[in-house]
Amino acid sequence: MQRLSPTEKIRKAIIAQYPLIYLLTWEEDRAEKLVTAIARSFAQPVPVYSWTLSEGLRDAKSLIPATTDPVKVLDFIIKEGERGFYLLKDFPSLLENNHHLIRKLRDTYYQLRDKLKFVMLISPQIHIPNELSKEIYLIDIPLPAEDEIGPVLDAMTQRYFKMVVQEDRLRSQIIAGLKGMTLNEIQHVLNSLFLGKQMLTPQIVEQILLEKEQITKKEGLLEFIYPRFRIEDVGGYAVLKDWLMKRAKVFTKEAAAAGVSIPKGLLMMGISGCGKSLAVKVISTLWNLPLFRLDMSNVFSGAYGPPEQAFSRAISTMEALSPAVLWIDEIESGMIGVKEGSAGPASRIFATFLTWMQEKDSLVFVAATANRIDLLPAEFIRKGRFDQVFFLDLPDEEERKAILSVHLRRKGADLTKFDLVMLAKATADWNGAELETAVHSASIEAYNEGQPLSQNYLTKIITRTIPLSRTMTEQIKYIKSWAHTRALNASK
Repeated sequence: MQRLSPTEKIRKAIIAQYPLIYLLTWEEDRAEKLVTAIARSFAQPVPVYSWTLSEGLRDAKSLIPATTDPVKVLDFIIKEGERGFYLLKDFPSLLENNHHLIRKLRDTYYQLRDKLKFVMLISPQIHIPNELSKEIYLIDIPLPAEDEIGPVLDAMTQRYFKMVVQEDRLRSQIIAGLKGMTLNEIQHVLNSLFLGKQMLTPQIVEQILLEKEQITKKEGLLEFIYPRFRIEDVGGYAVLKDWLMKRAKVFTKEAAAAGVSIPKGLLMMGISGCGKSLAVKVISTLWNLPLFRLDMSNVFSGAYGPPEQAFSRAISTMEALSPAVLWIDEIESGMIGVKEGSAGPASRIFATFLTWMQEKDSLVFVAATANRIDLLPAEFIRKGRFDQVFFLDLPDEEERKAILSVHLRRKGADLTKFDLVMLAKATADWNGAELETAVHSASIEAYNEGQPLSQNYLTKIITRTIPLSRTMTEQIKYIKSWAHTRALNASK
């Protein structure tokens, strides 16, 4: 079913004659323009009023005196005229624990029923007391979509470059990069990127993606991960890399229009240190999509409000930022203890997540990682939610050679002076992180002695290291056994 536009949502509430309408949005001016356009569309235009705590109520011409008090402005609305839209911008936050004002708003609801008067509360956050939950009609106004961003982009390029973007691919990439921002933020970003430029280049897309870091920093829950790893930086895992490369061109609207199914996500489990995080970061670069990390411990910390609201807000933000990759790290930490019939925050978040994964139509690809996938409920990993479940095992000998080569090249070492076969055999049952650390430690040893990195330094580090596989033998055996029939091996 096609989603209604913000204008259509507001019209629907007006037709249903809801006297109290709550507009959930960051953009007060955009909401006001939408309501004003609706008011002017009537055969007899309806007056629009705007109220703020600092100024009081104003109409199209002037301020109305003695209306800064929230109770008095409701009295004015009830008594004044027969028609009108009243936008109350600072009102929702005043309702918290203010029982007198809550009662007055309920009285307003009953007074305005069956009249062409509508009180519209505007706020970026939900402040709806339980006493008003049945009287208020909530409308979520999402951040601007492509059809609203396009005209802004055209106006800005016309102003700076005396032209509009003609190349369809570049235009769609720029618009996709600007999604998740308010119209005001879009104008600020384009001003800063266009000023002083002689022409528009494809590099503008990467610069716009960097601006998204600002959004997630202010949001707090999501962390923007800069795309700096390539598929060549992953040693081994041929099956996983092949799966990702085959879908590099699929995650687009053009592919969806051609009838190709858009991938929903993948779940990667494995022994700690085997490269799950690196694999997720590679997706961002390979598919040319921004990557955002959601830490479930932050969701449950309470620092960002009730866990259910925090998680829903993160999901809504991701949909606004789409197309994008959402990385949920150590997802099992948020789902431990979820049992059938339980009613705690974890169970409600679990249910929300499953429903969203099943039904989402936004271009958000979910890359979830877990160290203990056996702790997740069975319905979590069934097909239809994740496209594939991969198991990242300890690297075999060939993969250890590839991993050592990657890290030695980063250190500027001459690979012809290293016996990679011998080193791979000496590091049997090591994980990728341990191999990286060994190369790093050997380079420090060599630097302190004023010598180039050589096999001798690397061998010394290897002989002094006890890998995780020896200290956690039983746990690793259990994880491998569990994954054998439940997940696809990323390597073979």
